[in-house]
Amino acid sequence: MQKGMRKNGPDMTATTVETLTLPVEGMSCASCVLRVEKALKKVDGVTAATVNLATEKATVQFDPSRVPLARLQEVVADSGYTLHLPDAKSISLATDAMPEDQRKVRTLRNELILSALLTLPVMVLSMLSMTPSLEQWIPFSRETTNTILFLLTTPVLIVGGRRFFRGFWTTARHGTADMNTLVAVGTGSAYVYSTIALFFPNLLGMHAPMSHVYFDTAATIITLILFGRMLEARAKQGASDAIRKLLKLRPTSARVRRGGAEVDIPVAEVVHDEVVIVRPGERIPVDGVVLSGFSTVDEAMVTGESLPVEKKPDDRMIGGTINKNGSVEFRATAIGEETVLAHVVRLVEQAQGSKAHIQTLADGIASVFVPAVITIAIVTFVLWYVVGSATFAHALTNFIAVMIIACPCALGLATPTAVMVGTGVGALHGILIKNADSLEHVQKVRTIILDKTGTITEGRPSVMDILAMNGHTEDELLGVSAAVESRSEHPLAAAVVECATAKGLQLQAVESFRSTSGAGVAGVVRGKTVVAGNESLMREYKVRIEDQREVAEKLSLEGKTLVYVVIDGRLAGILAIADRIKPGSRVAISELRTLGIEVIMLTGDNKLVASRIAEEAGVDRFVAEVLPDQKVAHVRAIQGEGKTVAMVGDGINDAPALAQANVGIALGTGTDIAMETADITLMNGDLRILPLAIRLSSRTIRTIRQNLFWAFIYNLIGIPMAAFGQLNPMIAAGAMAFSSVSVVANSLRLKRFRG
Repeated sequence: MQKGMRKNGPDMTATTVETLTLPVEGMSCASCVLRVEKALKKVDGVTAATVNLATEKATVQFDPSRVPLARLQEVVADSGYTLHLPDAKSISLATDAMPEDQRKVRTLRNELILSALLTLPVMVLSMLSMTPSLEQWIPFSRETTNTILFLLTTPVLIVGGRRFFRGFWTTARHGTADMNTLVAVGTGSAYVYSTIALFFPNLLGMHAPMSHVYFDTAATIITLILFGRMLEARAKQGASDAIRKLLKLRPTSARVRRGGAEVDIPVAEVVHDEVVIVRPGERIPVDGVVLSGFSTVDEAMVTGESLPVEKKPDDRMIGGTINKNGSVEFRATAIGEETVLAHVVRLVEQAQGSKAHIQTLADGIASVFVPAVITIAIVTFVLWYVVGSATFAHALTNFIAVMIIACPCALGLATPTAVMVGTGVGALHGILIKNADSLEHVQKVRTIILDKTGTITEGRPSVMDILAMNGHTEDELLGVSAAVESRSEHPLAAAVVECATAKGLQLQAVESFRSTSGAGVAGVVRGKTVVAGNESLMREYKVRIEDQREVAEKLSLEGKTLVYVVIDGRLAGILAIADRIKPGSRVAISELRTLGIEVIMLTGDNKLVASRIAEEAGVDRFVAEVLPDQKVAHVRAIQGEGKTVAMVGDGINDAPALAQANVGIALGTGTDIAMETADITLMNGDLRILPLAIRLSSRTIRTIRQNLFWAFIYNLIGIPMAAFGQLNPMIAAGAMAFSSVSVVANSLRLKRFRG
């Protein structure tokens, strides 16, 4: 459940809006989806409702102070369906199974097996009885044979067909119709007509039992549609694999330090700030911050980062990831629903339950589809029987074929199954997509605006150049600099210390430490007086640096900050410090340009720094010295050129621009505000997965279009063929079952997407 604040009414009273995703039972086609959606949207206090046939869930935004959950359940029930309210079991992340889905598949399989075992002899007997040369092999009379067909077919309709007849009765009581109506009326007509012809032929004006009955038609249609439903249900399970894989990441237990001892407890019992211990090979149970120990962690399933990430004190740990080769103790900072994994699961569920704009056409057709098909079937029967002077049986056969061939299921599954798989694949690559609209818009982007600090660059200063002078080595220069800088909290000082530590240099003790605000530091290291700072500090200590003016100006023009290092009153060297671009930024920007996308960099830094970063990263153009509100103006200006714009950022100051852009893309390494504002989050903060996200969007939308095309073409061709008597009802049943399965199977091809 998610909560948000909104202003409502002229008095601008704040109201709480909650978002719930709840299972809906009984839906069978796109018509059902629209019926449930309309019922929910009519409730006063519901601001939005989206129903998804593939997930069989409804996502509802509502004001809980005005709409009790029981009211939502009531209006859905009035529409003929069942809305399941949340309980501890349905919202818990502790389970890694989906027993309800498994139960549905198992039930369908059992019904299919029984129906198939009974339908097979029905088909054999019917084929023999319809073939004069083979009829002699039947050891029964025609009437006895038909009675056997009746006895075998009846259980098929009662057991295998009960879901269709029950659904038909439910919708009929509410004055509506859906997929169940088509199947129930089609098979029921064949069964009832054949039963009357067999036992009460006089009611049909016959003097003797009918020589041929249509029990085989009714039984075969039910069996084939059950087969399609089972394949569809199994395919849907495959489409939701992403959620299942994410849920499996969470371990069931955690090792914590309590009362001076290490104890294993259920992960649900871990509390905030508790010390958690993980050993090599174990999954990290909750989010936290490392207190002690060093290791590498495999974060691939959560962030998409393929290489293990080094962890040391003060680094962040993500629950569900795998500790590789070291023992680590960390403090639990997020548990249960607060963890990154829980957040990822919620976002994926919401995205899979959303509806893309491209589905609008299918929804419009679905709203009138079933009534239109029933009308066409009735007209077909009348024209064949009355106008065409066909026999009642022949007209009925064409009526049944029209009812059975029509498939609103394919229309209802075309978009949501592709969205389910596409967003799931994205999550497994570290790409979190907020909803279907976001997925649809990304592939339209032709201009991408990148924030500089923390997006293209690492967002922290690093030592870029070490220039040793006057007989000193680079290691000596860096070692003494890091020693005095270690006593300072300035970001430039941290960069020097980090560089020395990375090179394996031991920090020496410092005596007589002195810090000059805004200038630098000084101290005594192993008997030598060391001064490290800017040009003004050099003037204060009367150190001659004019000889290095040319080098200094060159480094400054590259946008680097200079730290002069003096040992015993003499210049020993210069450290050039700057924000380093991320290793993957240049590759990502090159790929984006290959995709025909213009790349623009916005930054609040000066033009010198911006120019250096732009050149290194390979961006098309840049704008420097931009304030946060000016970023929004730049986004609007580019949108004013008729371009679809994506904004990529990681900080609070990027949130307004992310919201303004057609597609806002946040880095998962950034702030929560940026991630909440964005349409897409790149979990590992690596721009190299940005082109991957665009290609995934294009592939998913292409799959949706393919699905919709085949769903429409199938009905446009199949229904007229059935109406003109060119389609046997049993072939129609097989084709109808195949249409839904083919749409889901086509969507499942996205699981092979590798970028």
